[in-house]
Amino acid sequence: MRESIAASKRIVVKVGSALVTNNGAGLATDFITECARQISMLHQSGRQIVLVSSGAIAAGMQRLGWSKRPHAMHALQAAAAVGQMGLTQAYESVFAQHGLKSAQVLLTHEDLSDRNRYLNARSTLNTLLDLGVVPIINENDTVVTDEIRFGDNDTLGALVANLIEAEVLIILTDQPGLFTADPRRDPQATLIAEGDAENKDFEAIAGGAGSGISTGGMITKIRAAQRAARSGAHTLIVGGRETGALIRAANGEVIGTCLRANTSPLAARKQWLADHLRLAGAVIIDDGAVTALRNGKSLLPIGVRGIEGEFERGAAIACLDQNRTEVARGLINYASAEARRIAGHASQEIESRLGYLDEAELVHRDNLVLL
Repeated sequence: MRESIAASKRIVVKVGSALVTNNGAGLATDFITECARQISMLHQSGRQIVLVSSGAIAAGMQRLGWSKRPHAMHALQAAAAVGQMGLTQAYESVFAQHGLKSAQVLLTHEDLSDRNRYLNARSTLNTLLDLGVVPIINENDTVVTDEIRFGDNDTLGALVANLIEAEVLIILTDQPGLFTADPRRDPQATLIAEGDAENKDFEAIAGGAGSGISTGGMITKIRAAQRAARSGAHTLIVGGRETGALIRAANGEVIGTCLRANTSPLAARKQWLADHLRLAGAVIIDDGAVTALRNGKSLLPIGVRGIEGEFERGAAIACLDQNRTEVARGLINYASAEARRIAGHASQEIESRLGYLDEAELVHRDNLVLL
């Protein structure tokens, strides 16, 4: 696995707020400078690098003299607007010292949940990489709302890795990696060198949230690794303050925690579906429908026991079994009001119940991904 990482050509690097802002004290120019140096070295070796950087809100807090992260959305947006200026300027300056051009790309979940905007974002990033530019991505905190926010840049890093089909996601954090227990509380805790991204035990080990500056913690990094694995990307969780950590990780050195992707990459359209963080609604399906979906079949109305939410035709919805476990998600062929009228009925009855027939399937298998 480390050898395959060393041979990778496209890497997403995510750096957290604690590193970029000296735990909230202000922009960490030494770290930013060193990060740019290591990225430039990887760039010279033929690698394409996308940088996902937290820090705008934390930097804005420092500029505004705030000691605690605010909870009000408008205050967070204001801090981001102030901080993003300094963050962008800092990165542009240090990359220019190495002869590299950088580009700022701000995203919201809405940009990735809409198919056309998703494809536009993908094309833009691919073009920037082909031009030898280093894209620097952050959540667009100045306009984001609770309904569309990513919530943490670990998730955003994984989504970007899937978006551009990167081979590796490297998360630089203020911890050396994932431990068997919280090392701050258990002196017997040991570093986990590698494992499967889909290992559910890691979620229990990872615990709770991060610092007062960041919104994540180790749990968001584990979940990001699981999400990145869907497109075949391995994830490395590495202590960003270790000397040469990024270069060492990218070159396959045993450092930090490596979470391997064992699943085959999803097709691009199904990857887009799997990456939806906000779904418009849900359908409750019976055991027969669950079996049919797992055997590669479409979802028919007869297997549906309930409809939740209000949505339009073509919306992304969850397919829940009768224990409310999500087994799949897909693009539904009927609006919620219509779906309620045909739920539990055979496909041959759709026209008589609605007065027309669009599709025989509620969700076609080509527009459905199993989870």
